[in-house]
Amino acid sequence: MTTKERMGVVVSNKMQKTVVVAVENRSPSRKYGKTVVTTKRYKVHDENNDCQEGDRVRIRETRPLSKTKRWTIAAIIESASGQAPPQPLTSEPEEQ
Repeated sequence: MTTKERMGVVVSNKMQKTVVVAVENRSPSRKYGKTVVTTKRYKVHDENNDCQEGDRVRIRETRPLSKTKRWTIAAIIESASGQAPPQPLTSEPEEQ
C-alpha cells in the first residue's frame, strides 16, 4: 500500500510535538462547475518542534500516534521566517 502525502500550511504550533496543518483541496462543484476550496486540518506529529506557524510543509500518513494524530512531518518546504528550512527530516544516506 502506498503512503499518502499532502502539502499544507502550519496554522498552529501551540502543542508539544504536535502541529496543526491546513490542507486546501480545490475541485469543481458538481452542479455549477465553479471551483470550490475546501480546507481540512490535520494534527501532525513534529518530534523536534521544528515547525512554526506559516511554514509550508509536506506531511506523510503513519500509524496512529494518539487519538487524533495519524500524520507526521515529511519535510519543511518553505519557512515562514524567510530563512532556509532545516535539513530534511528523512534518514536517507547522503551521496558523496
